[in-house]
Amino acid sequence: MQRISRAQLSHLAPNGVQLPPNALFHLPEKVLQFGTGVLLRGLPDYFIDQANRQGIFNGRIVVVKSTDLGDSDVFHQQDNLYTLCIRGVEGENTIDEEIVCASISRVLSVKSQWPEVLACAQNPELRVIISNTTEAGIQLVQDSIRQSPPVSFPGKLLAFLYERFSVFGGSPESGLVIVPTELLPDNGRKLGAMVLELAHWHGLEASFLDWLETRNFFCNSLVDRIVPGVPVGLARQEAEEKLGYRDDLLTVTESYALWAIEGNEHVQSVLSFYRANEGIRIEPSIELHRELKLRLLNGTHTLSCGLAFLCGFTTVREAMQDEHVSAFITHLMLNELAPAIPFAVEAAVARRFGQRTIDRFRNPHIAHYWLNITMQYTAKMRLRNVPTLLRYYRDSQTVPPYIALGLAAYFRFMKTVRKEGEKYWGKFNGQAYLIQDEQVAYYDQKWATMDTESLVLSSLGDGTLWGEDLSLLPGLTEAVVSYLNQILQNGALETLRIFLSQHPSPMQEAVIRMDDAPR
Repeated sequence: MQRISRAQLSHLAPNGVQLPPNALFHLPEKVLQFGTGVLLRGLPDYFIDQANRQGIFNGRIVVVKSTDLGDSDVFHQQDNLYTLCIRGVEGENTIDEEIVCASISRVLSVKSQWPEVLACAQNPELRVIISNTTEAGIQLVQDSIRQSPPVSFPGKLLAFLYERFSVFGGSPESGLVIVPTELLPDNGRKLGAMVLELAHWHGLEASFLDWLETRNFFCNSLVDRIVPGVPVGLARQEAEEKLGYRDDLLTVTESYALWAIEGNEHVQSVLSFYRANEGIRIEPSIELHRELKLRLLNGTHTLSCGLAFLCGFTTVREAMQDEHVSAFITHLMLNELAPAIPFAVEAAVARRFGQRTIDRFRNPHIAHYWLNITMQYTAKMRLRNVPTLLRYYRDSQTVPPYIALGLAAYFRFMKTVRKEGEKYWGKFNGQAYLIQDEQVAYYDQKWATMDTESLVLSSLGDGTLWGEDLSLLPGLTEAVVSYLNQILQNGALETLRIFLSQHPSPMQEAVIRMDDAPR
């Protein structure tokens, strides 16, 4: 099967695939991107490709491969082309599209081509820097920016900005818009602060410091799109047979996409590609987008993952095909979490986001594994769900039964059965599973020495875990203990069936409660 490349485009006859116009290959380089991962290909690189096709942004991306893992040969072999397969469900409609994206002009290795990366600073048309170096990438390290290359991402970024300042003499128009997409709150502000601190540490001149702070814009951003990446095995074979060509960068993504960027009119003018897709939002504050995603999508995942896994389901998609787990997830999100978001959000906005999120969970083309969602279970529960739980109590002064059952499943999931080296294992249905949580040793000790009531009471009351004494919330400890004992005695699925018979929560009731929820 022929591999995709620019030379082969005219010979390809793919069924329904959107091919790039030839004019796109002649556009100037306007973006420097640190990172080659599938999220970047599936979100910002796709958005820029869309804008170029519409004649809006008219710029391509120089991608910097910032790690030693893997290689960039496949990009070169395919002339930096890749096929994005968009799969999703929106209401009653099925989304099934294939697009050959041509937004990437070239890929440079930070390890072997650092001088070429720095040379991009001399390009007057370059206006934007995008990054996704993982959360670990945004760390302050006092490395030398004169190394080739510097060790840390903030160090590399400072070296690049200093090169640009030197080339253009600190002219006002040479400043850049920098948009990190790492999954950290206030990622732009934090990255900018690290770069500035590193500049002070290097003793760089005052004129550069002034240019760095006043002519460059570090924007907080939030990305939200499930991009599983390159399919494997039979799924890849079927995809390439449908396309009619080989693509080693073939990328599957859901149809939903959000890139929320915090910025002013200047940022909007530079990031003009935002006009190509309503999924890009440039606003003075992105806190609403962050809260909706954190409390409804992420919060529902966290309160459901242990229960769904213990009910015997491997992926979110599988669980949403079961009437009991699907009912739990839907009603948890719409009936308990949405009305209690600890942020000023209109009920109708929360409802629309929640209903769209349910569609995403049902997507038959996306395999999102529950066991992966349980990683760092405790920290996620604290960040995503404790503020919502406290708001729920503030508004209603009653036990939220779905949240309580989710907490009970969390405690059962954290029940260890053996330790191997530094790894702890639980067991479900005769099969061992790895518990990847910083608090696993804490629970190993508690399960070995306490009964369920003592375990739940002491854990909920531990302010170092939750930032609050949750045992003080009326009725919560008793409810969680009751559900935990039922799970231990009857199993998670039977417990859920009984629970739903005792706590029916039809969709219409969920909608009414959200409309009437106090704010």
